[in-house]
Amino acid sequence: MSQYWVVGAMWKGQEDMLPSFLAGGYWYLGYTSEQDKGQNALRDRMVGGDRIAVKRMLGQGATKIEIRAIGVIKHVDVEDGYKRIYVNWVLSDLARQVPARGCFASVHGPYSFDDDWTRTIFSL
Repeated sequence: MSQYWVVGAMWKGQEDMLPSFLAGGYWYLGYTSEQDKGQNALRDRMVGGDRIAVKRMLGQGATKIEIRAIGVIKHVDVEDGYKRIYVNWVLSDLARQVPARGCFASVHGPYSFDDDWTRTIFSL
């Protein structure tokens, strides 16, 4: 059964990596294991067939996040020292606002499709 992940693409709060991720057909975490073991441990649980959504925070104190792209994970590979999550991007250029539910770090999940919030994020 597929798992559902919500991830970020803004590095250091300023550098938007989403265009590169979409063009390259992948997503990767901008932290090494030494910099953030917890986020890397979550990323390491992603597998082919899982669903992934890229979010953006809407500012300090915001109660919602914006979903910018959704896709299906194809496979995971290590390249240039980073573990890349290769993705078939299904929808991009989204601006779907959903409640934040604490999604302020880089990787969140896994979530189940049984939840209304998850279905709202990943609906086509």
